[in-house]
Amino acid sequence: MATILLSAIGGAIGTSLGGAVLGLSSAVIGRAIGGTIGNIIDNGLLGGSDPVAQGKVDTLRIQGSVEGGPIARVYGQMRVSGNVIWASRFKESVSGGGKGFGGPNVQEYSYSVSLAIGLCEGEVARIGRVWADGKRLDMSGITWRLHSGSETQMPDPAIDATEPNAPAYRGTAYVVFEDLELGQFGNRVPQFNFEVVRPDLGDAGQTGDLVEAVALIPGTGEYSLATEPVYYEEGRGKNRSANVNNLSGLSDIELSLAQLSGDMPNVGSVSLVVSWFGDDLRCGECEIYPAVEQTEIDGTPMPWQVSGVARGAAPLVGRDDENCSIYGGTPCDKSVLQAIAQIQSSGKAVMFYPFILMDIAGGNGLTDPYGGGEQNIFPWRGRITASVAPGQAGTPDKTAAMLGEVSDFFGTAMPADFTLTADGVSYSGPVEWSYRRFILHYAHLCALAGGVDAFCIGSEMRGLTTLRDGVDSFPAVAALRQLAAEVSVILPDAKISYAADWSEYFGYQPSDGSGDVMFHLDPLWSDDNIDFIGIDNYMPLSDWRDSETHLDSDYQSIYNLEYLQSNIMGGEGFDWYYANGEARRFQVRTPITDGAYGEDWIYRPKDLLSWWTKGHANRIAGVQQPGYTDWIPKSKPFWFTEIGCPAVDKGTNQPNVFVDPKSSESALPHFSNGGRDEFIQTRYLQALYGFWNDPLNNPESLEFAGRMVDMSRAHVWAWDARPSPAYPERLDVWSDGGSYARGHWISGRSGNVSLASVVLDICAASNLVHVDVSKLYGAVSGFVLNQNESARQALQPLMLGFGFECFERDGRMVFCNRDGSKDIDISTDWLAIETDEAAVSLTRNPESETAATVRIQYIDGNKDYQSGAAEAAFPDENEPRVTTASLPVSMTSGAAQNVAARWLAEARIARDVLEFSLPASQVKVTAGDVVGLATNGVEARYRIDRIAEMGIRKISATRVEAGVYRPVANEDRSFNVDEMLMIRSLAGRYLRC
Repeated sequence: MATILLSAIGGAIGTSLGGAVLGLSSAVIGRAIGGTIGNIIDNGLLGGSDPVAQGKVDTLRIQGSVEGGPIARVYGQMRVSGNVIWASRFKESVSGGGKGFGGPNVQEYSYSVSLAIGLCEGEVARIGRVWADGKRLDMSGITWRLHSGSETQMPDPAIDATEPNAPAYRGTAYVVFEDLELGQFGNRVPQFNFEVVRPDLGDAGQTGDLVEAVALIPGTGEYSLATEPVYYEEGRGKNRSANVNNLSGLSDIELSLAQLSGDMPNVGSVSLVVSWFGDDLRCGECEIYPAVEQTEIDGTPMPWQVSGVARGAAPLVGRDDENCSIYGGTPCDKSVLQAIAQIQSSGKAVMFYPFILMDIAGGNGLTDPYGGGEQNIFPWRGRITASVAPGQAGTPDKTAAMLGEVSDFFGTAMPADFTLTADGVSYSGPVEWSYRRFILHYAHLCALAGGVDAFCIGSEMRGLTTLRDGVDSFPAVAALRQLAAEVSVILPDAKISYAADWSEYFGYQPSDGSGDVMFHLDPLWSDDNIDFIGIDNYMPLSDWRDSETHLDSDYQSIYNLEYLQSNIMGGEGFDWYYANGEARRFQVRTPITDGAYGEDWIYRPKDLLSWWTKGHANRIAGVQQPGYTDWIPKSKPFWFTEIGCPAVDKGTNQPNVFVDPKSSESALPHFSNGGRDEFIQTRYLQALYGFWNDPLNNPESLEFAGRMVDMSRAHVWAWDARPSPAYPERLDVWSDGGSYARGHWISGRSGNVSLASVVLDICAASNLVHVDVSKLYGAVSGFVLNQNESARQALQPLMLGFGFECFERDGRMVFCNRDGSKDIDISTDWLAIETDEAAVSLTRNPESETAATVRIQYIDGNKDYQSGAAEAAFPDENEPRVTTASLPVSMTSGAAQNVAARWLAEARIARDVLEFSLPASQVKVTAGDVVGLATNGVEARYRIDRIAEMGIRKISATRVEAGVYRPVANEDRSFNVDEMLMIRSLAGRYLRC
């Protein structure tokens, strides 16, 4: 008899020993050990496999000095204690001396030591925070070095100077402290802990390896860009730091850029975002100005000044109901100069990115150009439009009056109105807060800094660039051309362009029934002063739903790279579109076609290739005009001036949206449940870089040296100038920290590793090479192994935490996420019936053997990696049946709560065990399959855990429900009773059948 197990992990990798001991195979030993603690974890969660003693959450973290001790294996970002691998003799120093004026002879003794502490196996990117005796350690006055653990590292000079033939400890990351003063630690070596960042497992698809350019935000904060420490004097002896909110001794931006270099070594370009504020959506009424958070206290030693305006004369940013600033203030000019210098000194190019934030609060009373009662609160700059928007009654669009409104927005400031000073740029032109003053000011400031690599003259002003003062005349585009010419003189060595919205760059087709097709930006793109086509590229890469029957379900997962890449030049915005919200809801897709001239590409924002390679002909009233625009095909490259995806469920459905409660633009992606999802952000970047780095998709130009899309200038939105984890943890300093969890930030997440790469690495350490993780998805923030765990011990907490399973198929170990989706329906005609056995046997395990409460211990990455606990319980249970587990995995409290809730529901559903037989001919049914089978007239789903080949195939399967595996919304808060009742309803649905 042969037995095929879903829980192949319990046999094939039962231990890392291999072979046999005393005649027993390692598989038998692994299962036997598991059987001794079977009361801890429901084996229904492990595909019928018995649990084993898995890694425990290490909260003590005692630093040792043990010969032959275990070396930790770290994945992602974790806190470790390490092992002292070398130390010098203590050095004694004496200070003090003579009596002086009859006093006693006082001598002070101090001690120092040099030592090396081994951290972990393999190469790390950097270390972050350091703790000494449990307290955060200021490293600014300490001489220390990190040896990253490469296979080519050389011996440390301090060790080499005292030890002949000193080892290099290749393959082991370690830290060396040189002449560490011990007085602050009571003249003893303290207990050190280190935050280790190890994002790279040799997988070129990791975010840290892929990204070549980032956008540096927030763009606000009066001194957020200053490298010189600045503080506010708030009273006698009371100072508040403006830009040092960490314990490194560095300014926030210095530490953030150091983290960027460590986590993303291939980044060669930084888009420096600096913001002024707009106050009206009507372009003729809108002023663009710098603003401050308060006018009472200036920064020391750097008084705030922008464009020649001091703090006392600057406007204030908007305030909320508690009189707190809605935004940070505009960075002062001197801080911008320091930021440019700091970025360039780190070997990175600077693309300067002037940014407009709309400071329009509720109750503004401003006339809404779109016809509302008043203007929406804190809207997108792309909403700036005419006094009455196109399509509204009484709009000045396509009339001579439009030129006047646009001219008022741009203003009359000229390059000669600006003067360079030691600390910034002063202004002596017309009294106006205009767009031209905004852009020309920063062009001169960049010149004062010694120049930048690139300069954008604006971004995403879609509502403005489409305004017309005639049938085919766009005054804002003409004004941008004038700015481009002037900026190119001020910055002769910089590449100049405009960062268009992805729905704007390719043309304008007004929805007024006119049939107009206007390549309205072509005069700008073809201008000799424009060097590249800038696109803020947030095009959708998916149209995913939770149902199993939606139109894209054949791809099986939204994380499927093939699926996401098929939508880069395909899918919505290329092959089809949704005519309205109802069509989107029911997936009624309308093909994109051009019935008049057969040029379908002109309506496709995703068809970069056709737009780039073809001539462009405008259409007026549906009639194609003779000749082409001035655009020369293939003449300039595309730069993705922004790309990015929020870390939220189904983020690729609508990458451009964000959650910000104060803004009218706040939204979740289409069909998102709002749950945090950092892996979809990773997959988005892997899809884009993988697609555009393929020469088959990105042709070379004959007009310039390069390819159509320059991915070295694809700036990922966003890296924060506020260092991690101070941001987002320091809510006392930065009020927008709550937006981070589901936002576009990649800082603080670049240390994540894919679940698949972790599993592969663990298997490789046990010499398992025939492994398939192609359908295993997830992001691991941090995971540590420090007790020489077997592969099975190492993998079990990951299986429980991330909800995946392992089985053998075609000679390979296959790991895949559980989703409860059905692989095959079992017909009753297939069943093999033996003499006196029922065709189908359904057994329900007693409720007394099923947990009423699930409790897990985990590592809380948001709380200095201390131990956290999450619990889920059915509210109507009175029995103290508790299932517990320790997961040495770093996760948020909400994610841990989700694990406990899923486990609880899954264990309740798994009470149903189905047994049936199939003839030997039905070989397509195998372990790991989820089958649909009707029992007592009701169809249910079962996961096949075991198949015994006995002439006929005797099958044992466990009940599953697809809904259990769907992510839960609002995962960063605790479950309440109503939510637990909902889970109870799901788990108990089969009880009513």
